[in-house]
Amino acid sequence: MTSTVVPGTEPYFAEGGPVGMLLSHGFTGSPASMRPWAQHLADAGHAVRVPRLPGHGTTWKDMNTTRWEDWYAEVDAALTDLRARCDQVVVAGLSMGGCLALRLAEQRPADVDALVLVNPAVNVARLDIKLVPALQWVVPAMPGIGNDIKKPGQDEIGYDKTPLKALASQLKMWKDVRAGLPKVTQPLLFFRSTDDHVVDATSKTIILDGVSSNVKEFVTLQDSFHVATLDHDAARIFAATDDFIAQHVGARRD
Repeated sequence: MTSTVVPGTEPYFAEGGPVGMLLSHGFTGSPASMRPWAQHLADAGHAVRVPRLPGHGTTWKDMNTTRWEDWYAEVDAALTDLRARCDQVVVAGLSMGGCLALRLAEQRPADVDALVLVNPAVNVARLDIKLVPALQWVVPAMPGIGNDIKKPGQDEIGYDKTPLKALASQLKMWKDVRAGLPKVTQPLLFFRSTDDHVVDATSKTIILDGVSSNVKEFVTLQDSFHVATLDHDAARIFAATDDFIAQHVGARRD
């Protein structure tokens, strides 16, 4: 793909100390949704990576040529990079990024020390989603889901359309990740907005009931929509993540 990368959607990279932070943006979003969080973590002294997932940050038509395996390969490579530099690695994700984070924990348990999920997606109850595997061959896209943000003036720099071949692939990843949830044993910090117009409450129940983690901390976000990392509760997410890392990450590895 040769499309120009939209300014502001570039990946984020910061060197730091022994704790690495891998942050993944969501479906049709971009690293812009994670940038303030990433900067906060870098300022705290952590090594940080926010990859731009393939097909994102250019055009929705580009994204329709990519599949979940492409997105996962990108975060998998970023995890390998951080593991080579850091003693511990925390993987965090927003929406589909949370699904990618869970899969890393399932597939590479020794390399993921903790998980932080913000409105993660592994399921939706919408009936029209069940039609996507067939609909993808009829129409290229549906209306977009981006910028579900309560706070004025924020922009995750996502797409205004939802590419259906890519969405059909995401549904396959959701099924794969749901099946592997019992493999997840890492400490888990879970943020959920009470008003989320993109991901319904079914993902919360599936994840929290499905993982085997002994530590499961749940935080309700009362003043944010889906992209909570750019919303009114962002500072709360950042502070709670700091506390969670201090409490659960340093001592886990021998």
